[in-house]
Amino acid sequence: MYHRLCKPLVSNSFFLFGSRGTGKSTLLETLFAGKPTLWIDLLDAEEARRYLLHPELLEERAPRDGKTWVVIDEVQRVPALLNHVHRLIEKRKIKFALTGSSARKLKRGAANLLAGRAFLNYLHPLTSAELGRDFSLGDALHWGTLPRLVSLADTLEKQEYLRAYSNTYLKEEIREEQVVRQIEPFLRFLEVAAQCNGEPLNFSKIARDCGTDPKAVERYYQVLEDTLVGFFLPPFHRSVRKRQLQRSKFYFFDLGVKRSLEGSLQVPLLPRTSEYGKAFEHFVILECLRLNDYHRKDYRFSYLRTKDDLEVDLIVERPGKKLLLMEIKSTERVDGTQVSKLHGLQSALSPCELWVVAQEKSPRRIEKAEILPWQEALQRLYP
Repeated sequence: MYHRLCKPLVSNSFFLFGSRGTGKSTLLETLFAGKPTLWIDLLDAEEARRYLLHPELLEERAPRDGKTWVVIDEVQRVPALLNHVHRLIEKRKIKFALTGSSARKLKRGAANLLAGRAFLNYLHPLTSAELGRDFSLGDALHWGTLPRLVSLADTLEKQEYLRAYSNTYLKEEIREEQVVRQIEPFLRFLEVAAQCNGEPLNFSKIARDCGTDPKAVERYYQVLEDTLVGFFLPPFHRSVRKRQLQRSKFYFFDLGVKRSLEGSLQVPLLPRTSEYGKAFEHFVILECLRLNDYHRKDYRFSYLRTKDDLEVDLIVERPGKKLLLMEIKSTERVDGTQVSKLHGLQSALSPCELWVVAQEKSPRRIEKAEILPWQEALQRLYP
């Protein structure tokens, strides 16, 4: 079992959101080990049915003394329970730990948000820091870092796990959301979306590739975000209005799931290829966003692409600090000509810092740009 960096504050009720298989239940079992806890598992079909019909049962089963925690696993399956949770927090001072693999109903206002009475936490697949000595960059790029998967030693087992996760879990989650009328076009979309991972979104082109219409594609992407299967990376602009006029990128939450969806699990991921470079960029961005949640930072992330196709992979807006431009290269030796192209952007966006994050062994400088090993870049960003 790995030590997780996600640290929900037990002084208050909290939500713990994360995709299936990220270890939410395991984390809570560890957190509440030896403490009086009432556990309600809504993944159990009979339990979920009982509370769907009679959500008021929660108030009958809930402890009276306020000393026993109540864990409700996959609370989005019975959103009506949150009204009773709200009342029990107020009347009996009971603390709740509420897990979920979808925030759609909460985000869209279909359920009680508890008005700040429950803190918000996110749990992701394992980071390199959590894996420690067990971390392998090659494995992370090829297979991803879902907790169950990293415990598997056999290649065939890893393939089967990811295929089962993609085919079974995603179908279940989407059907549970009840926002996709026909599953077949959505499944075709998933393969195309995985192939377009990390590229500026063109809904019309994607719609043509998967045989549907652009509005459906836009809705499908929203479903993926709401079910925590991926996230949008917006374009950078100092004007919020202009950000909204440009195309976002979309990244899946795990590299292995992305490769499974696009059908490339059996294709070797070789260094010094474009696919390897894209995977390394995806990995570094995932690490940054995961650590941002765990360290409770308010960083804002975006990317920048100019009209002449000059691109910065990740821009980090850090309150009280200079704007950070982060270019991500999978190479072990960064070429100075690649960096020189970015100096114009650095001047235009001044004051800012320019980092080139790569697989180099030690930090160095090329004019105003810092060349950093990816491990050191993460340590500087999240000391």
